[in-house]
Amino acid sequence: MRTDDWIIQLGQLQARRESCVLMTLIEHQGSTPRNSGCKMLVTSTGQYFTLGGGNLEFQAIAIAREMLTSFANESRVERFNLGARLGQCCGGVATVLFEPLCQHQPHVVVYGAGHVGRALVAILATLPCQITWVDARASEFPPHVDPQINCIVDEEPEATVEQMPVSSYFMVLTHDHQLDLALSEKILKRDDFSYFGLIGSETKRKRFDYRLAGKGISEQTLAKMRCPVGLPDVKGKLPAEIAVAIAGEFIAAYYSANSSAN
Repeated sequence: MRTDDWIIQLGQLQARRESCVLMTLIEHQGSTPRNSGCKMLVTSTGQYFTLGGGNLEFQAIAIAREMLTSFANESRVERFNLGARLGQCCGGVATVLFEPLCQHQPHVVVYGAGHVGRALVAILATLPCQITWVDARASEFPPHVDPQINCIVDEEPEATVEQMPVSSYFMVLTHDHQLDLALSEKILKRDDFSYFGLIGSETKRKRFDYRLAGKGISEQTLAKMRCPVGLPDVKGKLPAEIAVAIAGEFIAAYYSANSSAN
């Protein structure tokens, strides 16, 4: 591994906004597979470079994956005695620094590229999240979109709901009430989302509750739908004002869920 290889790989992970743990052998005593300073990157599904292999590396990867699963945000140091108990015969001692980087980022799905959708995505693009933006009208998307945003043009946007990851944050802001209803039904029937916000009034909420209940969606599941969407204390009807209210509610929901997970 060249000195800068890990930096290049880390840059690629950051560009993809993929969470990882950087492991560094910060101290070695006696005989160890590799010398101090060597590095390894671990993601939830992959690993790059090596600390020398063997059971040391196996256990280090397990610790890194546990940190990713628990959304750990603090570094930790672990000391490994490379003797028979660890399944290695080196006999030395390796001290490894674990640094969580590119923290887990929520996946946000925005349906609708109208005025409110554009204002909201502009805010979300400044936050640490992965964004999927869906509309049936290609002409509604801005000519230039941030690289972190995945734009999907689909004549039947509701068909894309099942493609989204578990625990996504759904925001439905389309121009069509019938499409809103179809999207709401698909999202609620999945019932594996972290958040679902639907733009509209209290009257729209009551109408949708009635119609969605008629499609077999339980009262408990309907209660998870945020409609009207957005922080109630943030007033205003301008697209930017509505977008700020929605973004604020999303941030509150994400941090609440993350705190519960930890």
